[in-house]
Order: sequence, then structure tokens, then C-alpha cells
Amino acid sequence: MKSKNMTDAQFLDLLQKVLPTVTRDTHLAAAIYEQVAKEVRLINSLKSFEKSCAEGSLPDVEPATVARYESELAERFGAENVMVTPTEKGDAVAVEIALADDRKITNRMKVVPPGEVEDEETKTPFVPFPVALPEDPDLLWVLARREDLGPDEAARALAKIEEEFWETKAGQKLLRDRVEKTFAEFIARVPAAALADSGLKRHYKAPEPRKTLRRYVPSMSEELAAIRT
Repeated sequence: MKSKNMTDAQFLDLLQKVLPTVTRDTHLAAAIYEQVAKEVRLINSLKSFEKSCAEGSLPDVEPATVARYESELAERFGAENVMVTPTEKGDAVAVEIALADDRKITNRMKVVPPGEVEDEETKTPFVPFPVALPEDPDLLWVLARREDLGPDEAARALAKIEEEFWETKAGQKLLRDRVEKTFAEFIARVPAAALADSGLKRHYKAPEPRKTLRRYVPSMSEELAAIRT
């Protein structure tokens, strides 16, 4: 398992050293290494893509701008696997990326004309917005909401986004592929831009178990020892 403190380069270097000790078939070892390296690059590219959709923007939806953005994505994912389409309102472009395992990644890149870019200093900050389901209150999804968006309003917005997500083409395809219509599947697959448009943000795609902190109570012997010292 890749260590949290290990860089991708260190992980691949370690894999390259370990493989010859597991198999003497150099062709098999090379094939395994290349496939793992390919997956690592894909994961990093997808993370970068999602981050850019959440934080970045295009200046307009002119054909040249869209073509340039599509070309940038094509360099990472392959021209035949990328489709970029301006939305009807022209306030974003819809992006669809086809992966080798028949999965499709969908997201949106918003359009913000240069004169309308919000000053970094005036942006509303985000605050923690952990979410738990009634049937499993000990599992928390780590989300965030804009500070000016109340918890109840954020909850309503999240419920609406979930409902609308399953009605999208991507959501309908997931249901046809027998993906369960659950909150866990929704929060793992919903485009970051769809959350951002409503003042929400997803920190992690998987839930975290709720941890109850217990105060340390010293034993009688420890108290006596402390008194003696």
C-alpha cells in the first residue's frame, strides 16, 4: 500500500525494486510496473482536473477558447476520450472524459469573464459542514459550506443537488449500470462544480467514522505519585 508520506516517484521506485524479487519474468515485471505507473498518472490527472474545475474558470465560450481547453485535456486523457460542450446559458462548459474501464467522468468548468473575477480578498470563506445520515450517524462526510450559507440552507441545497444529479445523463447511466442510488455514490461522483455553484465543497469522497474524545482520568497511583513529586 502506498504510504501517505511517500511521493509517487518514491512509490514507483520502490515498486521497481520489489518486482524483481517477486517474479523472475522481466517482461511481466515491466508490464506490471508500466500499468501501475499509468494508473498513478491517471489518478493524478483526474485530481488535477477536478481541482481545476472547482477553482478555475474559462474567460468565455468562444470556439477558440473551448478548443484550446479541449486540447489541454486531450494531452492528458487522449483526444478521443474528451468531449467539451458549452452549456445553454453559456456560463460553463460540460466536460466528459471516457476512461479505459468504461467509466465516464463528468464535470463542469465555469465561465467567468475577466472583468467579473471576484477579488480574492472579498471571497466568502468556507466553514466545516460535516454531514451524517439518520441511519448511520457515526459516519461523517467531510464537506464545507460558504460562511454566509446557513446549515439548514446548505442541507436543502445538498438534497436538491443529489436529486438533480440522478436525473442527469451521467446519473441515469450510473443507474443503468446498476450503481446503487445512495448518498455515498452521489457524493463520490457528483461534479465538484455542481457543489460549488450552491456554495458547497467536498473535501473527501469517503466518510470518516465519528471519533469521540475521552478525557484522560489519572489513576489513584498516578495522583499519589504526582503529589509526592
